[in-house]
Amino acid sequence: MNSAWRTGFLAWTLLLPLSPWAQPVQVVTETTPFVYLQDGKIAGPATEVLEKTLQLAGIKDYRLNMYPWARAYDMALNEPNVLIYLVARTPEREPKFQWVGEFLQIRYHLYKLRERANIHASNLDTARSYTIGVMRDDLRHQYLQQQGFTRLVMSAQTSENFAQLLKRKVDMVPLSEAGAEAQCRATSFDCAGLERVLSLDALTTGLYMAYSLATPPAVVQRTQAAFKQLKANGTVQRTMEAKASTGKAP
Repeated sequence: MNSAWRTGFLAWTLLLPLSPWAQPVQVVTETTPFVYLQDGKIAGPATEVLEKTLQLAGIKDYRLNMYPWARAYDMALNEPNVLIYLVARTPEREPKFQWVGEFLQIRYHLYKLRERANIHASNLDTARSYTIGVMRDDLRHQYLQQQGFTRLVMSAQTSENFAQLLKRKVDMVPLSEAGAEAQCRATSFDCAGLERVLSLDALTTGLYMAYSLATPPAVVQRTQAAFKQLKANGTVQRTMEAKASTGKAP
């Protein structure tokens, strides 16, 4: 299927009515620099993109909930009519979801407290000797396990993981630059007190929204068409980049 034909097909699907017996969509997410609670509501630039996508797709019956990552990921793996965001697209995950579209590319690094001058790691081999804090079943957890890291301390959420670092219960944590800045703001910690130790280049990946496999194809296709339209007119990029200029992440 060439790109022009596919673009036309996806746009055409927006004109088709959804099945009257379509089930509500469960939208699940976790706290990130791009998804957060604001005045008791799930907000952030990624949430704004998500809601604009569903509105354009004509999907009005959905429920948006924030969970610890392991729970959100398990729901998207095993339940019908689940839409998860932001989820890293990896070769291992490729057949497990119906992928809608990419919000942004992200790169992760291992961070330590700057004052801990005894911690050094120039490569993965030297980093394995340290205790690393990770989120359970997160991409970073899975990657470090695959690379032979055994000294992993698991938390349910990023905030808990960062607290482990501040309390010196772990030596390093893997975060994106935006993630590190967000955690510093949330804890009123001066980010100058963090030091990037090692870049995890193999973890550079795209963050997507994706449906569970048991979601009807018509729902997936409409959402893909809507997202593609928002991507093409620049809405996705403008909305995601607005976070950096406004600093509204926690």
